[in-house]
Amino acid sequence: MSQYLDVVIVEHNPAQKQIDRSVIWLHGLGASGHDFEPVVPQLGLSKDMAVRFIFPHAPQIPVTINGGMVMPAWYDILEMSLERKIDIAQIEKSAQRINDLIKREIERGVAPEHIVIAGFSQGGAVAYHVALGYPKRLAGLIALSTYIATNEHINYNSTNKDIPILIEHGTQDPVVPVMLGQQAQKLLTDKGYSVEYNTYPMAHQVCMPQIKNIGQWLNKVLK
Repeated sequence: MSQYLDVVIVEHNPAQKQIDRSVIWLHGLGASGHDFEPVVPQLGLSKDMAVRFIFPHAPQIPVTINGGMVMPAWYDILEMSLERKIDIAQIEKSAQRINDLIKREIERGVAPEHIVIAGFSQGGAVAYHVALGYPKRLAGLIALSTYIATNEHINYNSTNKDIPILIEHGTQDPVVPVMLGQQAQKLLTDKGYSVEYNTYPMAHQVCMPQIKNIGQWLNKVLK
């Protein structure tokens, strides 16, 4: 059995060059690696860039807030309060699985400073944990409709103190209230991180203007 998570791979490589950039993008609760696959052609990435998008599938686990139903999840959510009690050991285990995917990209010839970690909702909480604690410089962190779940448990690494961070949230999000996105922005800004924070008039989802903005941001941090 492979030590790696199953993944969906989409390559953006119009110039047919050696791939030297990667984006590892984590889906939300109950979704799959296919969730953000259609977004890649809509990003408007630079034609001279060769980027591998990796969309991992979360493991199937019982989720307490959904009556213990087994579904794709990066960690168990124990309650839906604003404090969001979660299974810390599971989030750390998922973070390790993502670290393994980063290591595989580095072995394939992609420098860590050319790797972006992205995540939506529950996947974003794992993305925060991975990127802010990673011991080598990364290209950037994208946190979509999400929150910092493990502030006390992240080993904030000074290597990524100046990592570009893009936080985006829907102002009408009923699942992860926009206040949690604002909290993450404030927490990171107070710690000295440089954060770009944008909101959109939407629910717990992504929208076209946002996808275009993410594409422009990726063109900047991966150039």
